[in-house]
Amino acid sequence: MNRRTFYAEMAGGKKLDYELYLHTEALLACQKPFDQFCNKDELLFQIVHQVEELWMKSIAYTLLDIDEYLEQQQAFRVLTLFERCNRTLRLMIDQLELLETMSPKEYQEIRLQLGNGSGQESPGFRVLLKIIPNVWPTFERVYLTGRNCTVEKIYDSGYAHDDAYTVAEAMLSFDELFQKFRLHHIYLIQRSIGMGAASLKGRSVDLLQAGAKQRFFPALWDIRAAMTDRWGGSYGRVRDSIGSQAETEGAGGAGEPGGPPGS
Repeated sequence: MNRRTFYAEMAGGKKLDYELYLHTEALLACQKPFDQFCNKDELLFQIVHQVEELWMKSIAYTLLDIDEYLEQQQAFRVLTLFERCNRTLRLMIDQLELLETMSPKEYQEIRLQLGNGSGQESPGFRVLLKIIPNVWPTFERVYLTGRNCTVEKIYDSGYAHDDAYTVAEAMLSFDELFQKFRLHHIYLIQRSIGMGAASLKGRSVDLLQAGAKQRFFPALWDIRAAMTDRWGGSYGRVRDSIGSQAETEGAGGAGEPGGPPGS
């Protein structure tokens, strides 16, 4: 096949309404020209990261809507939009796996094209780190303080599986998926260039490792442990094994409950 012919077609144009609406000519020009790639995988590297930026822009935009709907106690809207964010995060996690098809050698060649740049400089990632923590004060003000409620009541003593509970669970799912995205990013780095490399020692690695342990909504995580500890106070932290109970019941004589048939 004639590469030049198809390269020209891949650039798109401005003749059709679809192209005009989506600005495809500008969009397809966001990658380096084909003859300037350092290797054949650089196009994939650029596209994956550019798409991730677009998805993060979408999540950030949606979180601002979520914050407003939380204020209005429109739980169904909040749940729908959190599901949108969560599905987007799953897409982002899956997309990172595309980069695992690159060899460490080719990844290193592309990394040199970044200068001193790193994912910590991502505008989408940086704005999300600012927006996400601000969702909690709104939830707290409206669904907790505004209703004379607590996280404990939502999950345990006043549990009703109501709108406050379902919104809290949607927030927790988002928090969990965001941390999974960060973990997948760390594993990608380990697989491609190695986290233990001397040239990577410094603040970037520290930020990655610290970020992977971050929880945006810690109260929703902590309540689980608090509930389990409280319940454990009533039935004990260590319980008889199911096997022991079965042996005790099976030791009964003939005609006794649990006794072996025909004995």
